[in-house]
Amino acid sequence: DDDDDVPQLSSHALAALQEFYLEQQQREGMKTSQGFNQYSIGSIEEDWQLSQFWYSEETASRLANEAIVAAGEGGRIACVSAPSVYQKLKEQHGKDFSVCILEYDRRFSVYGEEFIFYDYNNPLKLPEDLLPHSFDIVVADPPYLSEECLQKTAETIKYLTKGKILLCTGAIMEEEAAKHLGVKMCKFIPKHSRNLANEFRCYVNYASGLD
Repeated sequence: DDDDDVPQLSSHALAALQEFYLEQQQREGMKTSQGFNQYSIGSIEEDWQLSQFWYSEETASRLANEAIVAAGEGGRIACVSAPSVYQKLKEQHGKDFSVCILEYDRRFSVYGEEFIFYDYNNPLKLPEDLLPHSFDIVVADPPYLSEECLQKTAETIKYLTKGKILLCTGAIMEEEAAKHLGVKMCKFIPKHSRNLANEFRCYVNYASGLD
């Protein structure tokens, strides 16, 4: 029988191969198996080379809910380098608001028209249809703890927002955050899915629910 010459994988090897393909799909953020939520935190893995560190589920939910309240009914929310918050916002089915994500990592283009490629080194290089002062609140998490990165991201934030700003960055950036964006530190302490060496805090320029 010719079939006898066809190599067969053992059940263990086959299972390992299936697991490998499953992990590969997850890494690409394109897993399509039944019951998968493309907006769940971790559906696109952190890339530490891009200084990506996702929020914990609790923190992402708290920040998303804060943004919804701050934006108001029919509000527009921009997430600048804050994909965890964007993902939590997208899980809020039926809520009356719109949201977009400005992100350097093109893997997030899987989110379609709501994805806007963004490089903080060119803070105002944005699509022409992204009008100034067209968002009720901007949620931003600059990728690096440097004044240069914060200053350039601040240009983007001030261009986009009608006024309200929710900034997440290191506690050591408190003076720079006040200087460039006029924001003050909140009592709420954001957590990440992995423990980071630097203490992170939230900053706002309005009466928020984070105190």
